[in-house]
Amino acid sequence: MELLEQRTFIRGIPPFDRVDNKIIDKIVENLDIAYFKAEEVLLQKGAMPEFLYFIIKGVVQEREEEVLSTYTSGELFDPASLVEKYARHTFVTAEETICYVLPGTLFLELFHEERYFEQYFFQSISQKLSSAYNSEQNAVLADFMMARVEDAYLQKPLIVDGKTAIYEAVKMQQEKKANVLLVKSDAGLGIVTDSDFREKFILEKRSFDDPVSVLMHMPLIAISKSAFLFNAQILMTQHHIKHLVVEDEKGEIVGILDQLSLASFFASHTYAIANAIERAEDPEALKEASQDLIKITKALFAKGVKVRYIARLISRLNAKIFEKLFNFLAPEVLIGKACVVVMGSEGREEQILKTDQDNALIISDACEIREAELEDFCRKYTRSLIDFGYPECPGGIMLSNPQWRMRESAFKERIELWLERKSSDDMMHTAIFYDAMCVAGNAELLDGLRSYLLCTLGDDTAFYARFAKPIESFEVPLGIFSDFVLEKRGEHKNELDIKKGGIFTIVHGVRSLAIEKGITETNSVVRLKLLNDMGVLDKQLTADLIESFTYFLTLRLQANLERMETGAQVSNYIDPKRLSRIEKDLLKDALKTVDKFKKFLVYHYKLNLLG
Repeated sequence: MELLEQRTFIRGIPPFDRVDNKIIDKIVENLDIAYFKAEEVLLQKGAMPEFLYFIIKGVVQEREEEVLSTYTSGELFDPASLVEKYARHTFVTAEETICYVLPGTLFLELFHEERYFEQYFFQSISQKLSSAYNSEQNAVLADFMMARVEDAYLQKPLIVDGKTAIYEAVKMQQEKKANVLLVKSDAGLGIVTDSDFREKFILEKRSFDDPVSVLMHMPLIAISKSAFLFNAQILMTQHHIKHLVVEDEKGEIVGILDQLSLASFFASHTYAIANAIERAEDPEALKEASQDLIKITKALFAKGVKVRYIARLISRLNAKIFEKLFNFLAPEVLIGKACVVVMGSEGREEQILKTDQDNALIISDACEIREAELEDFCRKYTRSLIDFGYPECPGGIMLSNPQWRMRESAFKERIELWLERKSSDDMMHTAIFYDAMCVAGNAELLDGLRSYLLCTLGDDTAFYARFAKPIESFEVPLGIFSDFVLEKRGEHKNELDIKKGGIFTIVHGVRSLAIEKGITETNSVVRLKLLNDMGVLDKQLTADLIESFTYFLTLRLQANLERMETGAQVSNYIDPKRLSRIEKDLLKDALKTVDKFKKFLVYHYKLNLLG
């Protein structure tokens, strides 16, 4: 390119659009141009970066175990690595790529010398480096978003033999100043916490000479030291625990992460909401706690936390609310003999904002409950959730509907009917039930029915093809020249339905492959990874689908949060005119991935042969 073209190109990338000509000239004078082949590593994790890259043409992916970010023409990367003098992730070309490269020393010089330049990159990089924010809460959220488990304070593990007397074990615990004990017994490795001492030693009036193994509980819940602290919060919330065992790359225990350490590192609203749910003593208090979920969604999204991580956390908190409400309202006869399940996007842990209820009640055949008592409980449960802000399901898929509160045997008969008739409604009901997740009660009831569903299906290829057929219901909204196909009339004129155009095909396509392979996991991303492990999908398509799915969810959430600010109704539509050039290009790439996946499914299930 000529110097004028280079200046124009650099000025088209913020913050260079606002700096003076002397800086632009200095940058252009020091630019080199470089060509890279596909799958070429530009920056290796852990390396000392040397350059700032400006992409002229091509795509570069920021990777960990999966694709974290994608950079395309007109973007730069990675200023954070240059400032930190350490690359947190690996940057790899996804296709042939041409870049301008600027020496990192010059970038750092400009970063520190030019006030506006420094201010811009400070704001941008601070989100990635977890530094200062306008408020203490947002600073902690950013820290937490980037931090790893090993960044928090970890207690040194104290492992004792299970035959050790309780008295001796406590003495060892005091000497080592350990808050918990790891106990090795013939049954395996267990843990003893303060609550175990209270509940199993004091309240059960055990002897000091009893072996400490009688106090331990299993199994241990472990997490990698390199995992994000965000995932540690999710695990603690999911399993209702306050301690996680931390392992290194070899699976050896290197420490204990407790909730106090986590809270001190991340004094977030998440922790407060989880505690408020736990402390709630009646449905009204539980309702108040549930109202705060939107606040943490906005906070985490604003700080750049991946949408699917937000969804998992919100789902965990929702599950705690549903379980607590069940415990408040359920008659004693249902305890241990019934199971509340959520279905659809809630069951897949992909729902963030409160939308229609999709839930059911599975009742053990051995449960002796009067119909009037059951109806009263289910009516109160549904009404309470509506009061909490979970809207009534227009299709009536709720506990209050007798069709969705049944005995095990009745559900089995219903499953058999769905699989035999194969109507569109039957396929829909099978799909949402296959996505079901237990949120309260006896989870074995759901596990048994899901196993029954999968076993009954067996190798019914005709069913799998009919099940996958709905992916042809919606066209991918890209024209022949890769322009967006938008609504032509009505309330959403000139907008794009991102659920029909992208999300549904990925979710249902993955669900179809998963049910065919007998996968019991419900989350779409987890299903994708398992399908990749099985060799059903190749690594590249799997990564592209995960990235595209996450991007669709991100755009939808962003649009809906903006609607909520103005009081508008939440929907699945986005307005492409509100997207930047880079966002539009990424959306087109994501839709192309959907089109590729759709063609794979049509071929795999021979859908073109179905009537």
